[in-house]
Amino acid sequence: MPRVEDGGSSGIARVDDFQRRHRFLGLPIALIYKYVDDQGAYLAALITYYGFISLFPLLLLLSSVLGFVLENNPELQARIMESAFRQIPVIGDQVQRAQLRGSGIAVVIGAVGALYGAVGVAQAMQNALNAAWYVPRNSRPNPVLARARSLTLLGLVALFLLVTTFLSQWDAALRALTDNEQAVGYWTTFASMAVTWVLFQVISRFGTTYRVTIRQALPGSILGVLVWQGLQTAGTGFVARVIAGSSDTNGVFAVVLGLLAWIYLASVSFVVCTELNVVLALKLYPRALLTPMTDDVDLTEGDRAAYAGLARAQRLKGFQKVQVSFEYDGQFRTGRAAREQAEREEAQARAETERRAEQARR
Repeated sequence: MPRVEDGGSSGIARVDDFQRRHRFLGLPIALIYKYVDDQGAYLAALITYYGFISLFPLLLLLSSVLGFVLENNPELQARIMESAFRQIPVIGDQVQRAQLRGSGIAVVIGAVGALYGAVGVAQAMQNALNAAWYVPRNSRPNPVLARARSLTLLGLVALFLLVTTFLSQWDAALRALTDNEQAVGYWTTFASMAVTWVLFQVISRFGTTYRVTIRQALPGSILGVLVWQGLQTAGTGFVARVIAGSSDTNGVFAVVLGLLAWIYLASVSFVVCTELNVVLALKLYPRALLTPMTDDVDLTEGDRAAYAGLARAQRLKGFQKVQVSFEYDGQFRTGRAAREQAEREEAQARAETERRAEQARR
């Protein structure tokens, strides 16, 4: 006896079959499911938290180091700080002149504290990358090595600021030499996007212990550059329309809330770009349409790979083995239906046998 499905179930089955066969729909769905499986919202919130509390200490530390190293070149110091604030337009110029001051010991202690706080955001980004790539917990860097990696990432960000400073000065020089400012603007924007792409590539590849190739990090890096440009444009508009027209008190609240929202959007974008790299590299698509909602589904190869990766990522020791298997090879809906059909046929056969035996006794 065939299994009868209602109209709603058959409609969902048709949609599921369609998205499995068409990549333009199956890939975005798989990306959303990967984000949900990895609890991407919580990973982004963690990056936002550390990013928010470490941003000002990091800028304070940068300003202090520049004030010490470039003591005789305040113009270059101002240019570098301007480049830093240009990357985060929501802040404005509230802390551009702040520096660590006092005795030598006080400055050192303050610098260490600021650096410790700034390392937090790099730690959170490493955690997100390792979680997305299913790196087993025992294969992730130990606390000392992880912080060393974080310092390296912070150094790369500092180098990125120096390069963007050079680009801004090169842009000003070109504008002084030519009347075609539009062409210069296009060139500068392209160069800035290229530098940002390199930074995304480096973070995506070396922020995790998983061996990520340039090709694997390419899609997320391209998307990240575009989103970053959009966030900068939105941040600049927020400053011009909201903060500039606010009173001092309201301006402070606008800066804090705007910065928090801006960092969260940037964090979500970073996690999504990372998940895109993983989904494409590990072929975690298409996914079963109803797999996050019920067990009554037939899993795809992408589903099985994703769930197996999540299980193996919980390995805590090198001598610990995590093996993953699925009933009916993941085809639970079909397997359950076949089992129920077999049980019904067996029950019918048993009832028929009993009926004939009863007739024979009569």
